[in-house]
Amino acid sequence: MLELVLGGMRSGKSLHAERLAASSGLEVHYIATAQAGDDEMRARIAQHRSRRPSGWRLHESPLALAETIEREARQTRLLLVDCLTLWVSNQLMEAPEQLEERSAALVAALAAAPGRIVVVSNEVGQGGVPMNALARRFVDLSGVLHQRIAERAERVWWVVAGLPQCLKGRPDA
Repeated sequence: MLELVLGGMRSGKSLHAERLAASSGLEVHYIATAQAGDDEMRARIAQHRSRRPSGWRLHESPLALAETIEREARQTRLLLVDCLTLWVSNQLMEAPEQLEERSAALVAALAAAPGRIVVVSNEVGQGGVPMNALARRFVDLSGVLHQRIAERAERVWWVVAGLPQCLKGRPDA
């Protein structure tokens, strides 16, 4: 089962995804895409780590996300991917020419994976049009990727102010 959890920054989307994982009864594997490039990001990563149960297995995958999903997905596991927009940013900085190909591979890996996968991502398309080309490309690529994943997902969540709303599927499934 594929789920997508969307929301703005600090909306509570990661916490909601973590609650879904904790209540699943499945073995949880947390796939982190963040890279600690500065003190602020190190603090965010530390905050996320402090909330995770010690029994959850961590995989750091800032670039090879499709490959990590293909390798780690099992019927008896829940993979929690946090966060898709950080992965898009990493791809844009490291290998922008491969982003569309890697995005297609990611969507295919998510669609084919056994078990349950919860993908967390920042909704970036509700503001104005960014002033620079790189920011516009990021918003465009993120939005298209969200649409492709939401189309395949059985459940899609929207989280605002810590309040999850189920946009697609049954919230109690």
